[in-house]
Amino acid sequence: MSAADLKSVYKKDLTENFPDELTITLGGTTLRYEKRLFNLPGPDGGVVRSGLRYGENPDQPAALYRLVNGNLSIAGVEYVGPGGGLVSSVGSDDQNVLFGCRKHPSKTNLTDVDSALGIVRYLDDDPAAVIVKHNNPSGAAQADSLDKAFHLAFEADRVAAFGGALVVNKPLDKTTALMMTERYMEVVAAPDYEEGVAAVLAKKPDLRVLRVPGIEKLSEYRHRHFLDVKSLLDGGLVLQQSARSKILKPGDFQKAWAMVDGQKIESVREPTAGEMRDLLFGWAVEQGVVSNSVVFVKNRVTVGIGCGQQDRVGVVGIAVFKARRNYAEHLSVLAHGLGFADLRGRAEEGSKPREAVEDINRQVDEARGNLTGSSMVSDAFFPFRDAPDAAIAQGATALAHPGGSLRDAESLLAANEAGAAMVHTGQRAFKH
Repeated sequence: MSAADLKSVYKKDLTENFPDELTITLGGTTLRYEKRLFNLPGPDGGVVRSGLRYGENPDQPAALYRLVNGNLSIAGVEYVGPGGGLVSSVGSDDQNVLFGCRKHPSKTNLTDVDSALGIVRYLDDDPAAVIVKHNNPSGAAQADSLDKAFHLAFEADRVAAFGGALVVNKPLDKTTALMMTERYMEVVAAPDYEEGVAAVLAKKPDLRVLRVPGIEKLSEYRHRHFLDVKSLLDGGLVLQQSARSKILKPGDFQKAWAMVDGQKIESVREPTAGEMRDLLFGWAVEQGVVSNSVVFVKNRVTVGIGCGQQDRVGVVGIAVFKARRNYAEHLSVLAHGLGFADLRGRAEEGSKPREAVEDINRQVDEARGNLTGSSMVSDAFFPFRDAPDAAIAQGATALAHPGGSLRDAESLLAANEAGAAMVHTGQRAFKH
């Protein structure tokens, strides 16, 4: 297939022939699912009913199903049942796809939104914005207004946010919508949309606009499990109970400790109120990051996210690299109205002074990519002290990890030697 042919494929709906109804029987319980469809503009002003646009790639048919009957209980645990009303509720028959959008969602659009919801459910009630790209957050933030939260989440990594899926926990207001139209987002999902927003977002016909009313009650999902199904290459299945964070308030963290020569040592200090708030926020974000991963947070804004790597110190290095790149981008746009790569290119050709590039590099170095005073959360324990050392060297002052490594003492000593706070979660947060 030529590049031109592939480009045209992205503009087409892929026909899918999955059944209208799906049933799964587990022991004595039968779960019944109903396929979701979307109303799309048809020829001559008519309406065409269609399933998902396509799957992970434009040559993969896909279908979305909603659980409509069957209450699953295993070993005394009640799983999410019918009527949950999150991503699987999306469909034009419920008026949850808005404003006559030219495109309806693909599988990746919906799974990105679902990943963001998995983060937002653990955040408090303050306005929050999470941008997800390829099943990982590019940026997440909480603030005193939704437009500020969106701005901070986007600026956290404006490079990776390009074409991302935005999820907010408050009705989308006109101010935030206007900010969105100045950037390329592929999806937005909100519990509702305020008056005047429709006309604003309609100017972006390729934007998938989803109403997910269940976001208003998303905190209820903190305590609930769903059936997590993984399909294998040979057609087999792996079933597991979905993960659930046990860290919901400051008191759920444990003071870091370890044994050294038969003696118990502990963290030299408790996190400050600000650090604790950032650690809680970071642990919430970790629930939506593919492992291995670490998240740097500062003032409830992600500063650097490292994800999907085989070694933990390498993940820290990636997060630091991204933090420095993102801060340079932010400073360049703020001062010159263009990205840092463009600024460097223009400086090389002589249309911008080289001093402008040097000044931004200096600011990035001084602030260590805005990591000074940050807190770092790790989804699993530190097998060696190299990752804590690397984080502290970049300015992190508080660390959280599950604990449980044979070398916990080394990581704790790294924090204590630097005067950094360290807490344990007592829980791993892998996501594969």
